[in-house]
Amino acid sequence: EVHLVESGGGLVQAGTFLRLSCAASGFTFDDYDIGWFRQAPGKEREGVSCIRSFDGSTDYADSVKGRFTISRDNAKNTVYLQMNSLKPEDTAVYYCNVRVSWRNYWGQGTQVTVST
Repeated sequence: EVHLVESGGGLVQAGTFLRLSCAASGFTFDDYDIGWFRQAPGKEREGVSCIRSFDGSTDYADSVKGRFTISRDNAKNTVYLQMNSLKPEDTAVYYCNVRVSWRNYWGQGTQVTVST
């Protein structure tokens, strides 16, 4: 069974940093692209970043480019999201995602709150 567990969220001040982790199990981690999404109160879930399995290439939403960095450790079946220079508008629940056998899987999410 596919299982994703996010961790690392918290309450921080603007300008500081957090590193989120997504621990995965139940599938061949090395073979799959992994994404980070977020959902702020009253807003739709949006894509933040993704990292490909094939070559480790990455994509970022314009709103986080230059501040966030996604990485993966295939030996630990874990994807990370390093978030620097955090802004209040980064406040959201952050989810990791994988699509296996045409089905989307999500973790339970981790809350990130950035205060002014």
